[in-house]
Amino acid sequence: MTGSMFHLQLPVFEKILRPMIVYLALVFFLRLFGKRELAQLNPFDLVVLLSLSNTVQNAMIGDDNSVSGGILGAFSLLTVNWLLTRVLYRTPWLNSTLQGGSRTLIMDGEVDHAALKREALTEQELLSVLHRQSFDTVDEVRSCTLEPNGTFYIEAKKPTKEEKLISQLTAAVQKLSDEVHSLKSQSVAST
Repeated sequence: MTGSMFHLQLPVFEKILRPMIVYLALVFFLRLFGKRELAQLNPFDLVVLLSLSNTVQNAMIGDDNSVSGGILGAFSLLTVNWLLTRVLYRTPWLNSTLQGGSRTLIMDGEVDHAALKREALTEQELLSVLHRQSFDTVDEVRSCTLEPNGTFYIEAKKPTKEEKLISQLTAAVQKLSDEVHSLKSQSVAST
C-alpha cells in the first residue's frame, strides 16, 4: 500500500527538471505580460493567477502522483527560486532586465495616458487604486508609480508654503470672526 505512495513513476532527473523549466517559463511569461497580472486589479487577473497553478501542474509533475515526486518537485521549485534570487542579487543589471522597471502613471496630478496604455490599465482601474489609498481625485496625487512587483507607490501632494499660510490665515480670520460674533451676542444679551 505505501509502496506506490513513495514510488516515483518518472526518473529523478525528469522530476527535478520539469518544475525548473515551468518555473523559468512562468517568470518569463509574467515579465512578458507585464506587472498588471501581479497587481490583481480586477477579478480576471486573480482568476488568471489562480488558474496558472492548475494549468502547469501536470507539466511539473507529469504522470507521477507519488509523495516522493511531490516532495522532489517542491524541492526543485524552491531550489531554482533560491538560485535565481541569489543570481539576481549579485547581478543588478539582470535583475532589472527580468523584473523590468517601474512606470510613473501620475505626475503632479496629471495622468500619463500613454503609460496607462502600455500597462493596459484603464483610468477607472487607476482611480480604484487611488480610492483604496484614501485619495478622492487624481489632483491630490503628486505621483503614482506602478512598481515591478505589481504594487502601486502613491505620494500625496504637499501643500506649498503659500497654501499653508492661506490656510492658517483663513483659520485665524474665522476664529476672530467667531469671537466678534460671540462678543456681539454677549453685548446684546447684557443690554
